[in-house]
Amino acid sequence: MTHAALLTRLMVEFPDGWALSLSVPSLKTILGFCPSDVRIAAWVKPFAVFKPNVNPAYAWEPVIWRGGRTDRSREELTVRDWVSCEITLQKGLTGAKPEGFCWWLFDLLGLQSTDELVDLFPGSGIVSETWHRFQRQRMLFDKEAETRR
Repeated sequence: MTHAALLTRLMVEFPDGWALSLSVPSLKTILGFCPSDVRIAAWVKPFAVFKPNVNPAYAWEPVIWRGGRTDRSREELTVRDWVSCEITLQKGLTGAKPEGFCWWLFDLLGLQSTDELVDLFPGSGIVSETWHRFQRQRMLFDKEAETRR
């Protein structure tokens, strides 16, 4: 699947919101296929794998996202458009996301426990595993909030 086809699929199949992680070198190309209302966020990596003869190092990863919940209350914490968390090591797959990245991404899109998350590139499975934990935690939080009312 080409990048253009992937972006078309995301816009057609996921009109409520989507996110796409990519590499810094591919950012300029992929943005050319995106609608004008996408935003760019950053996963900053305090520890990154340094490649020989690449200086400065690529120590961040762009995340393009579109949509998500915009009706957040003033009482909710403001989500930053960047996150700093360590990379995963020994997951057996290059590009595997850490759990902290996943939690941040869910907040970035304003996801709620009743939402559906589709991971088009499941890789290590960490995004889906973290999503299930996120849903359980949010459901418990919602039930506790209801009993306090």
